[in-house]
Amino acid sequence: MNFTRMMSLIAKELNKTSETQVDMALTMKMATQIELWSKMFQNKAFWLNRNVKSCNLPAAIASEIARLVTLELKSEISGSPRAEYLQKPYAKMLKDIRRYVEYGCAKGGLVFKPYVTEQGISIQFIQADAFFPVSFDDSGNITRCVFAEQMRKGQSIFTRLEDHELKGDKLRITNHAYRSTTDATLGTEIPVQSVQEWSRLEYEVIFSGVAKVPFGYFKVPLANADDTDSPLGCSVYSRAVDLIREADVRYSQISWEYEAKEVAVHIGESMLQDDPNDKSKKLYPHGKDRLYRPLTFDTGARDKPLMDTFSPDIRSDPLFQGFNAQLKLIEFNCSLAYGTISDPQNVDKTAEEIKSSKQRSYTLVSDTQMALQDALTDLIDAIDFYCSIYNLCPYGNFDVSFDWDDSIVVDAEKERLQDMQEVREGLMPKWKYKVKWQGLTEKQAKAELLQEVGSGISFPGDEQENPQLGLDSTGDEDEEIAGKALNGAQTQSLIAIIQQYAAGTLTIGQAVNVLSTAIGVSKEKAKAILEGTS
Repeated sequence: MNFTRMMSLIAKELNKTSETQVDMALTMKMATQIELWSKMFQNKAFWLNRNVKSCNLPAAIASEIARLVTLELKSEISGSPRAEYLQKPYAKMLKDIRRYVEYGCAKGGLVFKPYVTEQGISIQFIQADAFFPVSFDDSGNITRCVFAEQMRKGQSIFTRLEDHELKGDKLRITNHAYRSTTDATLGTEIPVQSVQEWSRLEYEVIFSGVAKVPFGYFKVPLANADDTDSPLGCSVYSRAVDLIREADVRYSQISWEYEAKEVAVHIGESMLQDDPNDKSKKLYPHGKDRLYRPLTFDTGARDKPLMDTFSPDIRSDPLFQGFNAQLKLIEFNCSLAYGTISDPQNVDKTAEEIKSSKQRSYTLVSDTQMALQDALTDLIDAIDFYCSIYNLCPYGNFDVSFDWDDSIVVDAEKERLQDMQEVREGLMPKWKYKVKWQGLTEKQAKAELLQEVGSGISFPGDEQENPQLGLDSTGDEDEEIAGKALNGAQTQSLIAIIQQYAAGTLTIGQAVNVLSTAIGVSKEKAKAILEGTS
């Protein structure tokens, strides 16, 4: 399917049946860009030829961003029998989501469109070069869109146009089918049911009380530099098209350098025997015809037997340095961290520049995750819509959860070390650290701390209480120590002093003096408390 040609044909058909001129939101300029991004992804860019080879950067960039976006993605629909029904097609879709998000990243957008089958709900992934947005509302939501599907049978080309149009709260879905023998036209319109694969489809259905079109639209959250007025998404490598073209040229130069400088032996033809099966060919030593190159050395009278080795130096270092520099430019323009596609051992940047490049990548990934979450939420609403329309399952409320891998978006190790430092300085309770980084509940974390420090000083009425942590045996805070009630500030001071003493930042003498003053007990009692924690 030629995308730009199909867009022109669709616009022509829409204007046939419309009383007013239909101006598609998808402009020819934007359609041309989508077609270019698609061809780049498929290694069919217009600059590729026998001399310029592709180093497959578009697919690599889209794949890496899709991997970072969907890594450890967990999402679930729960809360009712209806949720269980919705979860089945949704969970099945999530298994393939990385692959299709890669297509969306490459081409700028992706549609998740549910449809009803005899088995229930299925979900169709429609790439950016197979759907044609016609109109958007002021919030950037699609209000009309045409989906195109083509199939070939013998010499015939069958095309189906599925038109979704939302006006007010009424949704109108129509199916038009066409038959042609050439790609240049849609051909003659035929009943949609006349094609076996589309025989169950209705020509037109209208629904009332609809708030939005029944599908989810994911678009890459980047400003569109190719068409600033377009509400459509753009490819993750849209700002690096010319840079990728130059990288392909440099990669091809490296390949040619190795091919041109391949070692060879120039040998006089008189030193080779004729092939008995073909007198026009020569027999090479041990069949190594790639190594030997026969030449005719004319000295004026007769051939002179000669062998000469061709083995020039390969200029690998300067060529690879130039290629690597080009890859870094591409990384910057695609919001990738340095070393993602360039040589990670050759990142000649300051620590601050490296940090900045990682943050740039984190920002793109985080924004893309939120854009994908919005699209998946709309998809779930669309599945719910069809379940209600066709009474596929009982009514009921449901909850949707999304869990993204924060380690990709946040520098988790740095944050953990910072929290550890705050624990040492008494600024964060140790049990909170355990809850945050070890996945424990508050009660489990406090119980572990009780086991670590032992029983210590007994509390009135409960000899298992542990005042040095401000906890009792159940893990609840206790503000009484040895018969003395402690206020909140004293409890926090007690915990902080014990933590600093345990960490070695306070000597026993210093800790005794500070603790005695802080909670108003004798130095002997303060020492007993501290020794109970050692």
